[in-house]
Amino acid sequence: MASAAEQMAANMSWGAFGKATELRSRIFFTIGLLIIYRIGTYIPVPGIDANALREFMDQAQSGIAGVLGMFTGGALSRMGVFALGIMPYISASIIVQLLSSMWEPLKQLKKEGEQGRKKINQYTRYGTVLLATGQAFALANSLLAGDLVQADLPSMFFIAACVITLVGGTMFLMWLGEQITARGIGNGISLIIFVGIVAEIPAALGQFLASGRSGAISPAVIIGVIVMVVAVIAFVVFMERALRKIHIQYPRRQVGMKVYDGGSSHLPVKVNPAGVIPAIFASALLLLPTTISTFSTGQTGPIMATILAYFGPGQPLYLLFFTGMIVFFTFFYTKEVAFKVDDVADNLKNQNGFVPGIRPGKKTAEYLDYVVTRILVLGAGYLALVCLLPEILRSQLAIPFYFGGTSVLIVVSVTMDTINQVQSHLLAHQYEGLIEKSQLRGKKRGKKGPARR
Repeated sequence: MASAAEQMAANMSWGAFGKATELRSRIFFTIGLLIIYRIGTYIPVPGIDANALREFMDQAQSGIAGVLGMFTGGALSRMGVFALGIMPYISASIIVQLLSSMWEPLKQLKKEGEQGRKKINQYTRYGTVLLATGQAFALANSLLAGDLVQADLPSMFFIAACVITLVGGTMFLMWLGEQITARGIGNGISLIIFVGIVAEIPAALGQFLASGRSGAISPAVIIGVIVMVVAVIAFVVFMERALRKIHIQYPRRQVGMKVYDGGSSHLPVKVNPAGVIPAIFASALLLLPTTISTFSTGQTGPIMATILAYFGPGQPLYLLFFTGMIVFFTFFYTKEVAFKVDDVADNLKNQNGFVPGIRPGKKTAEYLDYVVTRILVLGAGYLALVCLLPEILRSQLAIPFYFGGTSVLIVVSVTMDTINQVQSHLLAHQYEGLIEKSQLRGKKRGKKGPARR
C-alpha cells in the first residue's frame, strides 16, 4: 500500500505546478539572479587589453585555462568582474570549518545554535574578503607581468582597480548565492558553479568535435568518450541514490489504558553523505596555484616552476594530492557537518529509539561511527575515481575538454538536489491544499446542521 506522500508524488502534474505560486516565484527569482551572474561574466575588468588577452587565452585554452574558465563560467578567460568566481568563499569555508573542529572558541560557537552559526558565517565572510584580496592582487600582478594590460595605464591604478573589482565581484556572488538559498530554490553556491559549468559545455563540446574533424582525435576516441560520459553520469546517479539503511526499533508505549506497538523504521545513510562538497573543496585548493601560474608563464622562479611541473594536471603528485584531499574532505565534512554520529545517537535516545542489539547512547554512537566509516571508504573511493578520470584522460589522450570528473559530479548532484527541492515544495503545496479542502468540507457540514435521523 503506497503512503500518502507517494500517492501525492504520483499525482503531481503541470497543473499542480501551475497552482504552486510560491514555488513559481522562487524559481523565477533563482533564474533572475543566475541571469545577473551570467551577465557579470561578460563585463571586463577595467584596463585589460582585450586583444592580448584573447591571444593568450587561445593559446592556453587547451590546457588548464580551459578548466579554470569552465569553473568560473568563462569569466576568467574574459577577465570579467567575476573572474575569481566563488572559490575564495569556498576556500574560506574550508578554513573556518577546519578551525571550528580544532579551535575551542569556534567549537563553543557551534554549540550556541542559530546565534553561533551566524557568527561563524560572519567570520567566513571576513575570510572571503582576505582571500579574495590576496588572489586578486596576485592575479593583477600576473596580468601586468604578462603584458595583458593597456600600455598607457599606470601600474598602481590598474592593480587598485583590478583588486577592488574582483573582490567586489566575489562578494556580490557570495550575496547572490545566499539570496538564492534563502529566497529561491536549491543551494545558491552550488547553482552558481553549476550554471558556470553548463554555460561553457557547448563551446567546449564544439572544440572537442572540431578536434575530431581536423584529425587530431580519431572518431573511435570521440565515440568512446561519449559512451564514457553517459556511463559516468549513470554511475554518479546510482551512487548518489545509494543508501545503507540501519534498522531502528521503538519500544511499546502505554497511553492511558491502551498499549501501542513501538514499530520500527530505518535510518538512511547515503554512500556519499558529503555530496559534491569534497570535490569542490579539493578543486578550489588545487586551482588556486594553477590560476596564478597560468598568468605568470616565464615569471616564476626555478623552485616554483619545479613545484608547478610536478603538481601539474595529470602528474602523479597532482593525482595523489587530489585523491588525498577528496578522501580527507569526504570523511571530515561527513563526520563534522553532514552526519554527526553523537548527535544522531542522542536524538535516537531522546526518542526512545535503539538499534537492535546495541545499547542506546555511547554504544550506539560507536556503532554508527563504525558503519559510517566503512560506508565512507566506498564513498570516498567513488568520488576519487570519478574526479580523477578526466585528469588521466587529458594527460594520456590529450582530450581538450573537461569530460566527467568534478564537472559531471557537480552537474548531476546539483540537478538531483534541485529536483528534490522542487518536488518537496510541490508535495507541501498539495498537502496544504488537502488540508484546506478538508476544512472547507467541515465548514459546509457545520452550516447544514446535524444530520436527521
